[in-house]
Amino acid sequence: MNKVILMGRLTADPELKQTQSGISTCRFTVAVNRKYADKNSGERQADFVTCTAWRQTAEFVSRYFSKGKMIALEGTLRTGSYTDRNHSDVTHYTTEVYVENVEFCGSKADNDSGYNNTAPTPAAAQNVVQQAQTTGVQTQQVNYGDLSDFEALLDDGDVPF
Repeated sequence: MNKVILMGRLTADPELKQTQSGISTCRFTVAVNRKYADKNSGERQADFVTCTAWRQTAEFVSRYFSKGKMIALEGTLRTGSYTDRNHSDVTHYTTEVYVENVEFCGSKADNDSGYNNTAPTPAAAQNVVQQAQTTGVQTQQVNYGDLSDFEALLDDGDVPF
């Protein structure tokens, strides 16, 4: 069985590329913290794992993840080797994860992925309406009434279960 599950932070923005046959691919590195801290320094070490995603998964990663964002992924471990261009007697070995599934993880504040569950402030909503009107887009004003009786929602970190 060959199955890898990782959770960590992206070390750089993923970059979407296309093969010559038009297949999307995305290569990125994930920093995964080790479970225990170093005895001498007290610092927690990290492993930097190279990952490659293909097709829709590659497009998803490049669209919704960026440097520093938490990511959970599942895939398979692949190894390979190549001969050094400058020294034909030197062989380099590679190890990477071929990503099959990805998930958002961490809090929404830590991992804002381009969507927002909160209602806009009245000033922000008015700004959107003004921008739409100046570009000729027709808008419809919506009145939510008095919302002062409602309690603010807890973020994921404050949920009691």
